[in-house]
Amino acid sequence: MPRPPAVARVAPPAPLPCMKEGIMDKVIYLDNNATTAVAPEVRDAMEPFLRELYGNPSSIHTFGGRVAHYVEEARERVAHLLGADPSELIFTSCGTESDNAAIRSALATSPERHHIVTTRVEHPAVRNLCQLLATPAPGRAHYRLTELPVDAKGMLDLGEVDRVIDDDTAVVSVMWANNETGVVFPIEEIGALCRKRGVLFHTDAVQVVGKMPINLARMPVDMLSLSGHKLHAPKGIGVLYVRRGTRFSPFIMGGHQEHNRRGGTESVPLVAALGKAAELAEKNMAVEQTRVGALRDRLEKGLLAGAPSAMVNGDREHRLPNTTNISFEFVEGEAILLMLDQFGICASSGSACTSGSLEPSHVMRAMGVPFTAAHGSIRFSLSVYNTEEEIDRVIEVLPPIIRRLREISPFGREKLAAAK
Repeated sequence: MPRPPAVARVAPPAPLPCMKEGIMDKVIYLDNNATTAVAPEVRDAMEPFLRELYGNPSSIHTFGGRVAHYVEEARERVAHLLGADPSELIFTSCGTESDNAAIRSALATSPERHHIVTTRVEHPAVRNLCQLLATPAPGRAHYRLTELPVDAKGMLDLGEVDRVIDDDTAVVSVMWANNETGVVFPIEEIGALCRKRGVLFHTDAVQVVGKMPINLARMPVDMLSLSGHKLHAPKGIGVLYVRRGTRFSPFIMGGHQEHNRRGGTESVPLVAALGKAAELAEKNMAVEQTRVGALRDRLEKGLLAGAPSAMVNGDREHRLPNTTNISFEFVEGEAILLMLDQFGICASSGSACTSGSLEPSHVMRAMGVPFTAAHGSIRFSLSVYNTEEEIDRVIEVLPPIIRRLREISPFGREKLAAAK
């Protein structure tokens, strides 16, 4: 299948009505690392399977077989995006299931090993599972857990990765890119270290797929997770890549679906949607790398200039093109988000899967971000649907919000007065 040509511009989906009437006529959505808008082409791709093509792809009759054909066509499209063979892909419900399936399979297929290596900045789908497995409990195997530290820029030390892997290590699970800072880890180098030591390597690539080129045929990665709703497909569909020849123990037992690797009838509308989203992601890869990256830089430059005592969290060279995480000292991130919401602007104070916690992000803590800045960290994550006009609006709106919040904060007033 030839690689489709890149496109220079993407038509945005229909504007959403603003929840705060009278302020804006549409939402400015800068929270794409949490979830993305479903692309119009993806919605169209789903429709036939919600209407006339409702057969079960596992049925032996022609009607079911016709639906099965579209499942395999979608698998081929996702495989092409990843540089993988279609037989290496398992459709799942989401990135979290894929992460759990990969790690639990690695442990099940290496029962003589009891050591897990991950990082202190993983997504909760990996971090919480690994911490659970490392917690002694009756009737459950107990694992030794090493959580690798990161430096002030959110980067890993490859020497430390090599040092902690031992003969008891069953799996190393390191995210390809951090969901809060966008920092990209040296996955190829980490995978090479694991392969040299005979250890299975899994990467949560949820934030990378569709934003950066991937060729798994040339990468020392044994298992990889992705989630459709991060690349303009609906929620509820994901993929686990398992390199051919890698031993695998199913996480969900049931029927013979997914070549006996994941029981449960495939959600054909969602599978078709992910296939179309993968096709669009290939076409838009150059847009992600150029125009989206330029919008991110424009936003970052404008906010740093307009809001004193602001700083970017994470390595500014090795990161996703769509993500910036900025700390505004002496103010609370939740207060910033609530005031941005009054203008119909959507951003995040960290992972959507940890929202509601009053504690600073575990990623900010792991990076050693000062307490006065960690609480005021805001993640802006863009997509191909964002525009210059939206970015300029945020640059116009946010600095006055920061000034106002600092004025009403005793600690902020004290620091601002000292700065003068």
